[in-house]
Amino acid sequence: MASSNSVPVVLVISLVISCFVIAFGGNFHQDFDITWGDGRGKILDNGQLLTLSLDKASGSGFQSKNEYLFGKIDMQLKLVPGNSAGTVTAYYLSSQGSTHDEIDFEFLGNLSGDPYILHTNVFSQGKGDREQQFYLWFDPTADFHTYSILWNPQRIIFSVDGTPIREFKNAESLGVAYPKNQPMRIYSSLWNADDWATRGGLVKTDWNEAPFTASYRNFNANACVSSSSSCTSSSSNSWLNEELDSTSQERLKWVQKNYMIYNYCSDSKRFSQGVPPECAINTSA
Repeated sequence: MASSNSVPVVLVISLVISCFVIAFGGNFHQDFDITWGDGRGKILDNGQLLTLSLDKASGSGFQSKNEYLFGKIDMQLKLVPGNSAGTVTAYYLSSQGSTHDEIDFEFLGNLSGDPYILHTNVFSQGKGDREQQFYLWFDPTADFHTYSILWNPQRIIFSVDGTPIREFKNAESLGVAYPKNQPMRIYSSLWNADDWATRGGLVKTDWNEAPFTASYRNFNANACVSSSSSCTSSSSNSWLNEELDSTSQERLKWVQKNYMIYNYCSDSKRFSQGVPPECAINTSA
């Protein structure tokens, strides 16, 4: 761990040069494969819309054809409406293996009229346990909203409709591994998790409401694809060095003050020996 953590950011960026930056315009036939669900995942409208469905027999899921090493990923989602208790819609980046990296959005369903919980997490070299959870300031089932991940060598920023909700900074200087060497695919799935998803598993999935359906559109990736050449820090790739400006920092503080409902960095009961070291530079409002 010490040898990888000692690699300077300049060298990290030079390693990224071996990737190819490309912007995708959101044709699901070209960019994704439905990977499971026996027909419950569908690509519609000439590749402009993708839907996942869940019933008592099975959920469904898809993954990107490409792997990415750093990028800005946008996807518009419309979540399961009505009584979605027990269901989870997951949308995330991940590599493979026991020491995988992962950047998570998970949407935990709820009873009709109760808010969804947006669950976020960051894994590096197989270690997660970095959860932050939020309510949203709108109904995510009424229309499509944009959920974005900015991932560069310095930071990971989670955003909703352009508003940052979470920043996870590179804390290698504190001995914390950071996702930087493993290319990741985009994954999404809709599945039953009523053993834990809603009120700790107290509220079960009502299968009379099935099938449950989540919808996706307007995928866009301005990202390094780990298969070709020439990923440079040009104006079109400004996300490689992007950080939050003062306005965005204020919006982040607004979200974390008003809508954050769990922050692992504040959980002294869970971390009785002291919160993880990265919390020193990833403070909340």
